[in-house]
Amino acid sequence: MQLTKATQSCDHDAIPMSFIPKRKISEAVSNEKNLDQLPPSYMYSMIFKDIVLEIDDDDAKSVNTLVIYCRQQKIPEIQINLLQSTYHQKSPIWWYSKSMFLHSMLNRALLMLDMERMIKLGFFIRSLHLQLKKLHQEQSSNFQQVFTVYRGQGLSQQDFQNLCDSKGGLLSFNNFLSTSKRPFAYVVSICKYLLYQPIKTRPKY
Repeated sequence: MQLTKATQSCDHDAIPMSFIPKRKISEAVSNEKNLDQLPPSYMYSMIFKDIVLEIDDDDAKSVNTLVIYCRQQKIPEIQINLLQSTYHQKSPIWWYSKSMFLHSMLNRALLMLDMERMIKLGFFIRSLHLQLKKLHQEQSSNFQQVFTVYRGQGLSQQDFQNLCDSKGGLLSFNNFLSTSKRPFAYVVSICKYLLYQPIKTRPKY
């Protein structure tokens, strides 16, 4: 149980982030030649997103391809069989939030920009994205005003400094984020800081 919690905490804090100062954004917008000054991880993730959302794969075939890959990666057979036999009976959000290999495999693939895994999971990334987009469209009418959501996030000392230096700029998460409307504080032991960071959001996709 302790090992599982430690693994989940590690996955939670290992979300890849790009910090882009406001000055660099302005320079990139004004001159395309300055695009190479943006973080490579940010550029790669944006390109991959554009590609994966355009692909229209056969989900059944893609699931079978993922199953073969999972067996090669020594994923527990019971989890593989569950995915193979019931994938289409549950929603992408259900699978993503379930305590099994999909969540951690996806997070690690996005963290490492592991193209092989990202391609194998492409159909799932696309389905999850589309379901979240659909839910947002359905629920946005209930949220006509700006509201605040919260997320605790572990940062290295260098990332925390980059965050401070990028005030007014762009903070890009290369992942799906879980947030809460309830405020909370998150202690970052590595940095010895207490983060209590509200995120403003609008009902707009």
